[in-house]
Amino acid sequence: MTGLEPSSFDPARLRIGQGYDVHAFAEGRRLVLGGVDIPHVRGLLGHSDADVLAHAISDALLGGVRGGDIGRLFPDTDPAYKDADSLVLLAAVAAFVRSQGYEILDVDSVVAAQAPKLSPYREAMRQNLATAMGVSVDNVGVKATTTEHLGFEGREEGISATAACLLCRCK
Repeated sequence: MTGLEPSSFDPARLRIGQGYDVHAFAEGRRLVLGGVDIPHVRGLLGHSDADVLAHAISDALLGGVRGGDIGRLFPDTDPAYKDADSLVLLAAVAAFVRSQGYEILDVDSVVAAQAPKLSPYREAMRQNLATAMGVSVDNVGVKATTTEHLGFEGREEGISATAACLLCRCK
């Protein structure tokens, strides 16, 4: 029983959340997106591993339960999160969402990057993110786009990601 049977379905138990994150490129850093190490000449600058995709999804989940943003739970002023694995942080966010009485029904996301080409890594990202959140990979969408050389992503100054989620207070 999922709590979503037609006789008991109540749309008031649904919540959506959205998230957005951006990180600049930096020399001497790994490029990690969706928990996948992606070969590139530069990585992303940040206190943690700067996984912009995991951060946007974390913010979407937190938004869905009105829990603020990832910086509230894992401040960049706390040395404990220096170079932290963002999938570990995402797993903690998913646990927090469940502790608030919600289940994660679906997550969809978009990564905007002129380079590198991300499509070869999409399925590994989906699997990593699904595992971290404790959901089926079928409930995690990851898309990649360029910005046709427009904006900071198009000038290859950094990468941004957006995410949306659907949550349910199913219990």
